[in-house]
Amino acid sequence: MWKKQRTTNITSTFKVTGATMSECNSFNLRFLLSICGVAAIGGLLFGYDTAVISGAINPITEYFDLSPAGTGWAVSNVAIGCILGALISGQMASRFGRKLTLMIAALLFTVSALGAAVVDSFLWFVIYRMIGGVAVGVASAVSPMYMSEVSPSALRGRTIGMQNFAIVFGQVVIFIINFLIAKGTSQAWLVDMGWRVMIGSEVIPCLLFCLVSLLIPESPRWLVMKNRDAEARATLCKIGGHAYADRCIQDIRASLSAERLSRQRATEDHLLRSRRFWIITGIAAGVAVLQQLSGVNIMMYFAPMVLERVTGDNESAMFMTIWIGVVQLIGTGIGAFLMDRVGRVPLLKIGAVGAAVGLSITSYYIYAAKGLSGEAAITAGYLTLSGMLLFMIFFAISWALGAWIVISEVFPNHMRSYGMSMAVTAMWISNFLIGQLFPILLDNAWLQEHFNGAFPMWIFVACMFVAFFFVSRYLPETKGVELENMEEHMLSRVNTPSHHPDSETVSSKKSRSLAAD
Repeated sequence: MWKKQRTTNITSTFKVTGATMSECNSFNLRFLLSICGVAAIGGLLFGYDTAVISGAINPITEYFDLSPAGTGWAVSNVAIGCILGALISGQMASRFGRKLTLMIAALLFTVSALGAAVVDSFLWFVIYRMIGGVAVGVASAVSPMYMSEVSPSALRGRTIGMQNFAIVFGQVVIFIINFLIAKGTSQAWLVDMGWRVMIGSEVIPCLLFCLVSLLIPESPRWLVMKNRDAEARATLCKIGGHAYADRCIQDIRASLSAERLSRQRATEDHLLRSRRFWIITGIAAGVAVLQQLSGVNIMMYFAPMVLERVTGDNESAMFMTIWIGVVQLIGTGIGAFLMDRVGRVPLLKIGAVGAAVGLSITSYYIYAAKGLSGEAAITAGYLTLSGMLLFMIFFAISWALGAWIVISEVFPNHMRSYGMSMAVTAMWISNFLIGQLFPILLDNAWLQEHFNGAFPMWIFVACMFVAFFFVSRYLPETKGVELENMEEHMLSRVNTPSHHPDSETVSSKKSRSLAAD
């Protein structure tokens, strides 16, 4: 039995990778969850920053007198910053450390919120929003990186799940704040000052993140990389005791050696010329792009705009938007519970069908609301919202988390760094294109006359059917498959059409058996 920590009353016993059945370890959960909770604020700011535009976009469009393309640019420019942030996050985390990189992201969030809230030039508004996008890209990579590196393997899924929960929670918080800011105010005030208050409100959680991030330790993995083993040992001892610290440092040293071999193999195999690499990367990028083509970001960025056009009332539209975030928060929790029990492929298929049904209901009531006013329009707004909520619950339990899990799982070790960067870049590019094109399609005179704003939703319905068939045909079940066997497992699905997507390799069954033990 390893030595127990006496620094907390909140302890629990878990099996540790590499331990025998009789060995166990009592972790300092209070300390672990507190430092992971601080890192998760980066995820909260991710959600807050990307969703704040939803309540502000109508006043911003009026204030800067934007065209539909300009409205799309006001929303989608953040994705450009996200791409840049994601690309530089690895180098920053490696050079400066995880802790300092998170603090830099917090400062970038603060600069973005303050700058975008006070500008009078649309050009500078876009520049400051792009700075926020860089912060999102950095935080979205480094926050879960930090949490995974400080967490024992037995607790890693639980702690990293805090990141996904924090992102959605941040979106719910800003939906509520936007509604409270807009409640009872005039349109003129919203155009002149309201949108500035909405965007500037992010400064409060940003400053909180800056302050509390000073209190967390650096990642033990990074410290070992920099040959600062004594500091790493101090943090690991506080988490799990001296024996746990010794074991972790040995494991980190071994994994660093394995990563060096993986990088050498990637160079020697010339990945970019490898057909195997491009097949697996194509599947991962397809899942990433289809997640965006679900239309989820229309719910996050443009829901108040869509609902206001149906109801004719901005305050009602802002209130309805809150429930989209709440349902997503609930669905995210359900999805985290089901993902390792049901499997990735079944949930993605169920989610695609459910999302298509929800979008179909949404589009029908948007179309049917043409010419309505007063109470009839408000009723149509709630019926439209019902479709959005149905979409969101199915998306949240499946594609919201499932796409990220699949992207991280499908690559064997020697392909992961290159492949994941390409798949995530494809995701952000599609995010940008959708945000840019949606207002143009929504405000197109011919489409508006014939479809009353429902046409873009029909496109997303079609994309969800494509997603269903793509997953059925090309994605094997990755739950329980060892990374060492992932390459052949992925290629067998492509090369053998009759292979059932939910079938498991012998190694996957063995892995699940070991996990059960």
